[in-house]
Amino acid sequence: MTYRNPVPTVDIIIEMIDRPTRPIVLIERLNPPYGWAIPGGFVDYGESVESAALREAEEETGLVVRLIEQFQVYSAPDRDPRQHTVSVVFLATAEGEPVAQDDAKTLQLFDLWQIPKPLCFDHDRILQDYRYYREYGFRPRLI
Repeated sequence: MTYRNPVPTVDIIIEMIDRPTRPIVLIERLNPPYGWAIPGGFVDYGESVESAALREAEEETGLVVRLIEQFQVYSAPDRDPRQHTVSVVFLATAEGEPVAQDDAKTLQLFDLWQIPKPLCFDHDRILQDYRYYREYGFRPRLI
């Protein structure tokens, strides 16, 4: 019997706390699917989701981040066009100068009201939920 299970991933919403408006870091992807994305990636075998989030943040942005909290889990089967993934999304803070690395073509800081298009995966939904959380102080319902 062959099992087909979703693949675990992480995404990290990184707020730059050393800037007045606390912008977030987005990367422009070097590999398909192309577009802007929240930093993140696949969880390696034997790795915790927290360790994966710290590693992916540093690999893609050069930043050593501080994980603040686990925000939400997103698991729609079509959220990633490559395969079914489940993403644990973390909120994190950082200071310094982020630099595009690894599979990031470019990197830019964005205020929440100036998010670029297109966003990859379901990152538009994630950032919409995050804006709601920041504005009203509670998480929106996922279902």
